[in-house]
Order: sequence, then structure tokens, then C-alpha cells
Amino acid sequence: MLGRLGRWFIDYVKGIFYALGFFFKVIKASMPFFRGRQIGKKVLTMQILFTGFEALNIIALIAMALGAVIIIQGVSLLPQFGQGELTFPILITIITRELGPLLCAFIIIARSGTAIATELGHNVVSHEIEAYIASGIDPISYLAAPRFLGVTLSILLLNLYFNFFGLIGSFFITQLIEPVQATDYFRKLLSYLRLEDIASSTLKSLTFGIIISLSSLYYGFKVEQASTEVPQMVIKAVGASFVFSIIADAVITLIYYTR
Repeated sequence: MLGRLGRWFIDYVKGIFYALGFFFKVIKASMPFFRGRQIGKKVLTMQILFTGFEALNIIALIAMALGAVIIIQGVSLLPQFGQGELTFPILITIITRELGPLLCAFIIIARSGTAIATELGHNVVSHEIEAYIASGIDPISYLAAPRFLGVTLSILLLNLYFNFFGLIGSFFITQLIEPVQATDYFRKLLSYLRLEDIASSTLKSLTFGIIISLSSLYYGFKVEQASTEVPQMVIKAVGASFVFSIIADAVITLIYYTR
């Protein structure tokens, strides 16, 4: 029993150091990516196109719907308790600091995280990774680094896009249901929106992008031989991305409110 426990502990520690080494290598390969000519720039472009551009419609729809619901509920309910001025602080807190970055992260996990882990897993099974190495191409520099940069940059831009439609785009949806004067809306919105809110939102989106991309890449490359390993690693990548994103969100929120 003790022998099994010892072997499990040793394997667990080895796995942690392997993961840390992999993360360091991906980040190191990404740092000089924009200097000179890089063979992975096409991969970066395609990753941004898939992760960022193709998700614009669903991001805009969710952001406007969420913002409109908050405004309508706030305008309808809060004045009954003499707290009508809280509508805009609540809107900014939910859209900018909390649900905006988190919902963007969840959408990226469901779309790009699963796609990256699946694609890399099949590349390993079909021996394409071995072919890259035999041709003198580093798979980390060609496959991992552009995907890491593409996902991280895309989620940052999508978060800003979400904030725009959640805070401003939702105004037009609200006008169809319960009209609010534009001057009052934007004046109050700008009076409550602070630079700290934008900084917190940006930090969260960058952190989520790093977590999602590294988790997907790590488990995608972790596939060894059989194609049956691919869905297993995809599930692990999704689970790790969700768990670590929620933990990071809680930590950053805690720092924000206890600083």
C-alpha cells in the first residue's frame, strides 16, 4: 500500500514538473514570435479568425441580452426600494468585472479549447508531430505558440467587445421594452464606470486566455498512441480550463475587493 502511494506521489510530482516545463517552453517560444519571419503566423491568423471573429455573433447576442435584462429588472424593481441609482453600478459590476470575462472564457473553452485539444491529439495519433520534428520544425513554435497567442489575444478583444455590447448595445434593446432616456443612461453609465473596472476585466480576460490555451495545448500533446485517448484528453482540458478559470476569477475578485 505504501509502495503504491509512493509511486503515485512520485508520478504526480513528475507530472507537475512536466506541465510546468511545457508551459514555460510555450511561453518562451511565444515571446519572440513577432520578431522577424515566423512560420506559424498563418496558424496564428487562423486561430484568431476561429476563436475571435467567428464568435462575435454569439458574444454580442449574450452581452446585449444580459445587459438588457439587468437594466429592465433594475429600472422596474430597484426604485420600489428607493435604490434606483444602483442599476448602473450593478450593470457595470456584472458586465465588466464579473460575468463578462467569465462568460467569454466559457464560450472560448467550449469552442476553441475543445477544438485545439482535439486537433493536436489527432496530430499526435497520425504521427504528424513526428513528421514536423523529422523535418526540423519545432511543434511548440509552429503549433503551440501561435495558438497560445491567438486564444489569449482573441479572448481579450472579445471581452472588450462583450463590454461594449453589454453596456451600450443593451441600451437599444432596453428601448424596445422599457424606454430610458439616452442622456440619463450614458451620463450615469460614465459616472459609475471607473478605470479599475476596466483593468480588472482586462486582467481576468488575459488570465483566462492563458489558462485556456495552455490547458488545451498541454492535454492535446499529452495524447500518446490511440485515437480513443483524444476525447479523454479533451474532457480533461475542458475540466482543467473551467476549474482554473473559476479559481483565477475568485482570486482576482478577492484581491479587487480587499486591496
